[in-house]
Amino acid sequence: MRGRALPDGDWVDLYADGDRWTTDPVGGADLVAEGWLLPGLVDAHTHPGAAAPGNPLDEELLRDDLGLHAAHGVTLVRAPGLAAEPPSWFGTDPELPRAFHAGPWIAQPGQFFPDWGRRASHDDLPGIAAAQAARTGWAKVIADWLPGDDPLPVEVLRAVVTEVHAVGGRVAVHSQHAQGGAAAVAAGVDSIEHGMHLDPTLLHRMAEQGVALTPTLAVIAGIPRRLRDDADARRRSWAVGGAAAHGPLAAAAAEAGVTLLAGTDSRPHGRVADEVRALVAAGVRPHLALGAASWTARAYLGLPGLVPGAPADAVVYPDDPRGDLGLLDRPSRVVLRGRLVR
Repeated sequence: MRGRALPDGDWVDLYADGDRWTTDPVGGADLVAEGWLLPGLVDAHTHPGAAAPGNPLDEELLRDDLGLHAAHGVTLVRAPGLAAEPPSWFGTDPELPRAFHAGPWIAQPGQFFPDWGRRASHDDLPGIAAAQAARTGWAKVIADWLPGDDPLPVEVLRAVVTEVHAVGGRVAVHSQHAQGGAAAVAAGVDSIEHGMHLDPTLLHRMAEQGVALTPTLAVIAGIPRRLRDDADARRRSWAVGGAAAHGPLAAAAAEAGVTLLAGTDSRPHGRVADEVRALVAAGVRPHLALGAASWTARAYLGLPGLVPGAPADAVVYPDDPRGDLGLLDRPSRVVLRGRLVR
């Protein structure tokens, strides 16, 4: 590949030597792409493999969902919650994105979607989370659920973080209420998923602690529409107020130095470009919004970008996508594990 590599825009010539980039010429290499080069897109909050909440994991659907991601330039996904433990090919199939996952969600009794995830007492939850993280690197905990539900106590979340970090794992926390978000920040979790109703005064503390925010902005913007006929006035008020404040919250988080991660949390898959555009529409600078779906997210997940020795993933555009976000829907080339997949 040859062109200007983001985030810095420097001109590079890169060769795929197996599944690693190198600047040293590789004998017999073909030039497959020229243009603006990104180190592969990332969807940091996606739940492939189930058609609707509560449905079992469907391996054929899982493969199709991941194929949609790859076709749109997503070479890495993080699944903070799956309907079941995935098959062995998840994240390793040469034609499908690399993947991180947290296994099934972990929630308090009486909360979360029926037939999805695991329910655990406060005493058992830290150990279950640590066992999951020891297997897969991540655990996903539901800190709060519906309006009026009791959030997970901060002391329980602290115990989760302590035990998960002790095994070298990381903790992602679902939060859409102010109290749950405050507990997650106080506990020092690694990422807050959604973060609706999060107190903006906590953003600087999140930046200092390295707590990432995956705002799933595009899908949250649709919550009021989905609940407009809900008979529960309290739930409607929660949805409308939270969605209205969520864009400004994401923009404020970026300005405060919080690591933003782009995640879709929706079907159909492969639409992380919509999340990038939603972030920009909310006031996040295009460079930061695109980084949330590419180099920033990869670095947060432990993968370097377009440098020698890095995994050979890339998505290529004819022009700088920061100046025309519509280009994100039309990558000219997608390279995954050193192979041209589009």
